[in-house]
Amino acid sequence: MKKYPKKERQTRLVQAIEDNPFITDEQLAEKFQVSVQTVRLDRVALAIPELRERIKHVASENYADAVRSLPIEEIIGEIIDIELNKGAISIFEVGPEHVFKRNKIARGHHLFAQANSLATAIIPNDLALTTQATVRFIHSVKEGERVIAKAKVRDDRDSKSITIVDVNSYVGDEMVLKGKFEMYHTKEKKE
Repeated sequence: MKKYPKKERQTRLVQAIEDNPFITDEQLAEKFQVSVQTVRLDRVALAIPELRERIKHVASENYADAVRSLPIEEIIGEIIDIELNKGAISIFEVGPEHVFKRNKIARGHHLFAQANSLATAIIPNDLALTTQATVRFIHSVKEGERVIAKAKVRDDRDSKSITIVDVNSYVGDEMVLKGKFEMYHTKEKKE
């Protein structure tokens, strides 16, 4: 891939972010063969917010009205895709406030909270509560890593008021958490 002059690079950077608002500065730097600092300077010059702000903007625009079971600001992580009663995806950036100071490994309750709040958000009812959760932590997560949680509603239903949601969380291609959440919800569905 060739290097582009500044003006052309900035035009292509705008297009790349429009195509994928969740692309990181590091990925952009690699794509355009420049430093991460150059990408950040380009973003500032073009008034393009950082990834976290872009994610919040997309989530609040697209999903605030869709999620009924809890306020969007109570969801741990940022929802980037949701189809009620089917599937959802969220991103959680592990910051210094989420890790043990001694070893910089994420505290498990933050990963659980991301998965549990995603399982709750996917339920298309005003009331959704976790009745039981089986969670397996497979690999540790470190400060600075991005956790992608993917929730999927199971088709098999024994009860009209209980829905089972499977949530798998990943850092890159590596699974870090596997969870099964039994969600109680009101019987009348407002769809």
